[in-house]
Amino acid sequence: MPLLSSPFAQLDLIRQPDQPNEPLQAFDAADEYLLNHLHEQGLKSEARVLVLNDSFGALAASLAGRAQVTSSGDSYLGYQGLQVNLQRNQLPSDAVRFVPASETPQGPFDAVLIRVPKTLALLEEQLIRLHGQLAPGVQVVAAAMIKHLPRAAGDLLEQYIGPVQASLAVKKARLLLATPQAKAVPVSPYPTRYRLDKPAIELLNHANVFCREDLDIGTRAFLPHLPKHLSRMRVADLGCGNGVLGIAYALGSPQAELTLVDESFMAVQSAAENWRAALGERPLTLRAGDGLAEQPADSLDLVLCNPPFHQQQVVGDFLAWRMFQQARAALVTGGELWIVGNRHLGYHAKLKRLFRGVEQVAATPKFVVLKAIK
Repeated sequence: MPLLSSPFAQLDLIRQPDQPNEPLQAFDAADEYLLNHLHEQGLKSEARVLVLNDSFGALAASLAGRAQVTSSGDSYLGYQGLQVNLQRNQLPSDAVRFVPASETPQGPFDAVLIRVPKTLALLEEQLIRLHGQLAPGVQVVAAAMIKHLPRAAGDLLEQYIGPVQASLAVKKARLLLATPQAKAVPVSPYPTRYRLDKPAIELLNHANVFCREDLDIGTRAFLPHLPKHLSRMRVADLGCGNGVLGIAYALGSPQAELTLVDESFMAVQSAAENWRAALGERPLTLRAGDGLAEQPADSLDLVLCNPPFHQQQVVGDFLAWRMFQQARAALVTGGELWIVGNRHLGYHAKLKRLFRGVEQVAATPKFVVLKAIK
């Protein structure tokens, strides 16, 4: 894989999760453009730099040791990528301070570098949280590949930071340079909330939660068919989002022991608040993580999953396939993986390669609910 070369460093970077023969780079031309711009503007060693949504640590690792760097994002895999890439390039693990997107980075900051995220609600919340965190003369610069840069990103920068100037395109990447102006204290529209009838619960959703305004149609197809057990089942909601599957299952299975895991810090934050609202102090294991990678083998009886079909801007079933493999490893013999998926994704055939039995539980014109038995 090519190295990321900038005026600050030359780095050998990899993506997370690490895959053999990985076809994609851990950085792109927008990262290079941002770093070159920052160098041209001048960077003092004592400068306090905030990096937002750094995919796998390309920006933060490049600046490690050159400034006081804080990195913040909503991806556990992005955080893991930062740690792996610091180590891979012989950089100290404490050279960058990481703050999950569920918390607010504490400034003041002399430079803010932003990779425009896929979810503009996340960008909006991050810009709102910058209020009162910017040092005088701060640079706020956002970057993206042009094909992934919506006009609304510039509108948000102008609304919450100040006037925006777009750069020329370089290698199909563009920068948005915002000049801070005095603004009234903004009021965040997040988290959002919506209610369900069955089960009768209200769900809170922080800014980067998938389908934040309403229940996604895959989960809607899944909920009526969730299994119910009276015994003390050990159950995981894998890729839990706001926690709706795990919460709905727990309400119907009072003895079950639940583990909820997601790679989004804001999803985990949302799930924690929703669990408390629906189930009070009932015990729960909840974590941000790389799926079930940390789950001991043969430690679960049931896994519920509405798998994602993209990682950031990259669409594909590689994350779903990995989640199925993780579920199989974590399940006891005879344990079950229940999933919902788009019909066209062909999960039935994929699951048959891993599990001894696969059956269709339910179907709609667009979705299938499948049960796979280890």
